[in-house]
Amino acid sequence: MAKVGIFVGSSGGVTMGAAEQLQKIIKGDLINMEEDYDGLEQFEEYDVLLIGSSTWGQDDVQRDWVDPLYEMKNDEPDMSGKKVAFFGAGDQKSHGEEFVTALGEMHDLFAKLGAATGFGYWSTEGYDFKHSGAVKNGTFCGLPIDDVNQEELTEERISTWAAQVKREMGL
Repeated sequence: MAKVGIFVGSSGGVTMGAAEQLQKIIKGDLINMEEDYDGLEQFEEYDVLLIGSSTWGQDDVQRDWVDPLYEMKNDEPDMSGKKVAFFGAGDQKSHGEEFVTALGEMHDLFAKLGAATGFGYWSTEGYDFKHSGAVKNGTFCGLPIDDVNQEELTEERISTWAAQVKREMGL
């Protein structure tokens, strides 16, 4: 059975809440990037990586991801054989010009390092935004969560996405 690591950076608690819900459904290890992350070698312990980050400002990843992503860009660890899916919070009204763009940036880096990133793609239907760097070929490259404008949809979206990821990854 595949070993799942849920790596999450969260400042406002929305992305962490999503990670906790995912952990209940998917049964992976929850790694809080601020408290539990020990270094790039920690990714090696897992076959499946669920990567969670909110988007801050116009397109920045959550602050606990800044140093690990910098290390990944410089050290270029081999992520071949890893199945990766992305999720994270954003605000499609106030930051609709770069809604959840951090997910797209993370997706591109993990893909460049050899990870299989074609899991957990999510329809843009039901969202109202101008642009997102997380949109790849017409769909989000992960699950966008908007608790500011669509809190009533969050729990169902996470449950549906978790079932989709489990099916796609054979978990």
